Amino acid sequence: MVDLTNEEIRRYSRHLILPEVGLAGQRKIRNTSVLCIGAGGLGSPIAMYLAAAGIGKLGIVDFDTVDYSNLQRQILHSDADVGVSKAESAKASINALNPNVEVELYKTRISSENALDLIRPYDIVVDGTDNFPTRYLTNDACVLLKKPNVYGSIFRFEGQASVFAPHLGGPCYRCLYPEPPPPGMVPSCAEGGVLGVLPGIIGCIQATEILKLALGKGSSLIGRLLLFNALDMKFRELKLRRDPKCPICGDAPSIQALIDYEQFCGIVPEPVNPGQNPDEVTVQQMKAALDDPKLGIRVIDVREADEWQIAKVAGTTLVPLSQLPNRFTELDPNTQLYLHCKAGKRSMKALEFLRQQGFKYVKSVKGGIDAWSDQIDHGVAKY
Repeated sequence: MVDLTNEEIRRYSRHLILPEVGLAGQRKIRNTSVLCIGAGGLGSPIAMYLAAAGIGKLGIVDFDTVDYSNLQRQILHSDADVGVSKAESAKASINALNPNVEVELYKTRISSENALDLIRPYDIVVDGTDNFPTRYLTNDACVLLKKPNVYGSIFRFEGQASVFAPHLGGPCYRCLYPEPPPPGMVPSCAEGGVLGVLPGIIGCIQATEILKLALGKGSSLIGRLLLFNALDMKFRELKLRRDPKCPICGDAPSIQALIDYEQFCGIVPEPVNPGQNPDEVTVQQMKAALDDPKLGIRVIDVREADEWQIAKVAGTTLVPLSQLPNRFTELDPNTQLYLHCKAGKRSMKALEFLRQQGFKYVKSVKGGIDAWSDQIDHGVAKY
């Protein structure tokens, strides 16, 4: 066990005078290793507070780069880091805060092929991801390796946290959510938004649970799901139990190895050499339709009204996807419709819905208003 230096004793003095921590407890923290999957909204407060607390080794798994839209909540990164690897930016911030922390970077996407090798060397895993395939993958790998999985998720004004650890007597993520939601049913933060401070609150709860696990103190969130609503400033708690029929942690588990989690979640992989989707048109074609009314093409914006106020394209009509089931009769099924949104996902959902209602002449604008801003009019804001 690595002991504390005099400098570390000064640094962690407010821990050391806590009877529940003391010198022995700080040594435990110092000798604990944590793998943080994701260096974004949740990963930022998790990594910063674990580093400040003196965690011995911190692994960071993230393949993405810093974007301006991250800075509203991802406090690991700054304006100067835009375009830089999130993992590299995270390491710089952690080392600036506490050079005693060993930081190991994995600038890769966690997958069924590498998850066990990434997780195996660490004592605790913390899930800072924002998609269902990775959550199920992280869960299954942790169950197979008998590692605590400190879970958190956020959306708009609400968040939740728990600790999944069947080997410690609790349930796993699959016990709570046996099946993923249908693809596209739950919007991402990029589509639905998130209050900037919310990941700070949930991430700090996750960091707290990690430190308690390292110390072996307190009552952890194993067997409990903590729910937080920022608008109401209320916490609720649900009791969780291990499902004896769970396919990964149950009495007779059917999952003995990692599976294809994209397929499990119903996500169709992008083709290696994607061609033109017959249901899509380009922003150039959208511009041609707006420039020449004689073409008889109507362009429908299916984003929400708040997004319309941020950035809009002249000549388009707003019919939010959320209102489409009640407003599709306002549209002429015999008119060619081009549907656009922020990046192209919601417009495809709108296309599928209208097709079900008998609309034959509908196309989705590939890339949405983001592509319009990049390729047609830089004056239209990206958000």
